[in-house]
Amino acid sequence: MAKVRFFAQARDAAGCREAEVDGSTVAEVLRGAAARFGDRLAQVIEISAIWVNGEFAEPDQPVGDADEVAVLPPVSGG
Repeated sequence: MAKVRFFAQARDAAGCREAEVDGSTVAEVLRGAAARFGDRLAQVIEISAIWVNGEFAEPDQPVGDADEVAVLPPVSGG
């Protein structure tokens, strides 16, 4: 299982900072997280940047047990 770290709105939607989620690709892990934590998180994931181990990730990128998937929603401010 990959470790998924949630930031900002994703953390609020999931109700936690991180979780272990099963999946062999980024897309599978994110689908698993959305199924586990609900539609609100699924909506945040859609607009978020996804990184694996500190680098931008594509949906079909493989992930393993030692990988960390980060959900980084857009940030606004001024």
